[in-house]
Amino acid sequence: MAAEDEAELSLLECRVCFEPYGPDGQRRPLNLPCGHVLCRGCVGALAGAERQRLECPFCRRLCGPADTSECRPLLQLLELLGPAGGGLASALGRSGGGAAAAAPAGLGLRLCLGGWGSLVNPTGVAACPGSGLLAVAHDGKKRIHVFGPSGFCLRRFGERGDANNDIKYALDVTVTSEGHVVVTDGGDCSVKAFDSEGRGVLAVREGFCLPWGLDAAAKSEVILTDSEAGALYRLAADFQRGELKKCQMIRSRLVSPRAVAVCRSSGAVVVVEHLKARGPSKGSTRVTILSAEMDLIGQVDSFGLNLVFPSRIYATAAAFDREGRVIVTDVCSRAVICLGKPEEFPSFNPLISHGLSYPVGLTYTANNSLVVLDSGDHSVKVYSST
Repeated sequence: MAAEDEAELSLLECRVCFEPYGPDGQRRPLNLPCGHVLCRGCVGALAGAERQRLECPFCRRLCGPADTSECRPLLQLLELLGPAGGGLASALGRSGGGAAAAAPAGLGLRLCLGGWGSLVNPTGVAACPGSGLLAVAHDGKKRIHVFGPSGFCLRRFGERGDANNDIKYALDVTVTSEGHVVVTDGGDCSVKAFDSEGRGVLAVREGFCLPWGLDAAAKSEVILTDSEAGALYRLAADFQRGELKKCQMIRSRLVSPRAVAVCRSSGAVVVVEHLKARGPSKGSTRVTILSAEMDLIGQVDSFGLNLVFPSRIYATAAAFDREGRVIVTDVCSRAVICLGKPEEFPSFNPLISHGLSYPVGLTYTANNSLVVLDSGDHSVKVYSST
């Protein structure tokens, strides 16, 4: 068997029962606290009839069935492959075709943070506008890691648990201009805010179906998506005092919106919608740009992008650069792509086309370094001009 086929089987099959993962029932993939992934059926079998404790079959770490969580990156990959199946290599753009386009001259990898053992299935990354600190959401014991500009982890917080300020499953993270860390928690469908030391200051639980992506806007406001409600919200709070001022739906009738980003200069908002597969076809994504007043500026789906780029594109994250251009991550070609400014949307310019495994997060630092969250190798990669 070819090495590529072995890698595909290793990723898409439970390594205990060797049955393929699936989106439902006993085949649904679950994370253990140690970071290894098993299907729900094997977790139940290893826990036994009393379902109190189980031992990881790979590293022997003990945990309880309640300590497991859904493996979101793998579920998203299954969604990407769609009901038609198909190989992982094809879905991620690894087979056939010509060579990937080279990254623009002068853009190089400056720093790589995390890695397996430090980060576990990371889901979100954000930069503090003032300090240059990076906050990363992942599925480890402490859900939020904060890294300094040099790459050292300065603090960890957000314990997994049921307490008011614990984090069950962090889906995304952002940092306000005052340094407060705001997290969407898919475990209890809430939005939680922490101060710079990791102390919980606010938890908003009412009114959300499944809050997913979020990005800080001006004046202590956060824009966030609700994937199940198909809506966009504006949350305003006095994070210093821990007081919620307003949580208002500002756009509805979106299709499973997840990633979101706000342009600091214009207030424009970009949203990545995940369109459902129809029949045997695979799911696709749609990139939607809205003005600060929530008027539609531009919109393009995977089919439309295929007209300007010969490979299938599946967007997972979005950001605005300093000049107001829309940047997205694409897991099919394992690339970061510039789609241009809203008025010229969509253009196509690959920024990074090598060195990524499964990019799921994207942000810019105050000094205009490009930060990519790569869930494939559990790392954060920082690119800057050289």
